[in-house]
Amino acid sequence: MPAKFITLEGIEGSGKSTLLQKMADWLAGRGHSVLLTCEPGGSALGRELRPLLLDADREKVCMEAELFLYLADRAEHARRVIIPALERGELVLCDRFTDSTLAYQGYGRGLDLDLLRRLNHAATGGLAPDQTLVLDLPPEMGLSRARRRNLEQGLERKEGRFEAESLAFHSRVRTGYLSIAEEESGRVKVLDASGGPEELFSQACKHFPREMEL
Repeated sequence: MPAKFITLEGIEGSGKSTLLQKMADWLAGRGHSVLLTCEPGGSALGRELRPLLLDADREKVCMEAELFLYLADRAEHARRVIIPALERGELVLCDRFTDSTLAYQGYGRGLDLDLLRRLNHAATGGLAPDQTLVLDLPPEMGLSRARRRNLEQGLERKEGRFEAESLAFHSRVRTGYLSIAEEESGRVKVLDASGGPEELFSQACKHFPREMEL
């Protein structure tokens, strides 16, 4: 049975959005029906919450409020978007999911990991990815890429809240992702994201099940 729900994770600037589009195009070209989505912002509610979470000019909320905003986004996203797509037999490719909460709010912010796992389970109804690719690179490289991208796209304030966090914060997030990959090596695979998009896509293709090559 091929993976139906695939998530991409990683620190800022790791190349998730570019890789997801390449994956979606590759899979669609082989006859698969593909839903490409993201967090935060994959549902109507999520699109309203996204500015609250990412806009650097808004007053920063406490980490507990941040957590519950992400969980609200995820609960709606899972039930309104992801689960219906899976029930229709579509492949779902998602930019961030439950592992982001563990990495950012857990390892990054210092919230209790066991509590976060329970809250993730409640928010999703137990929905979990079949496969997760973690795009790994040094945080200073990722932040440089992300800040340059935001500047080029005029998003340095609108979506720059996490890019404004310290290097130490992003180093903790990276450690979190690598720890998750070590704990769940069957589901989570780590890709070297320090190279270019084509090199990264080539790595990702090695983890596609043969059944996807229709």
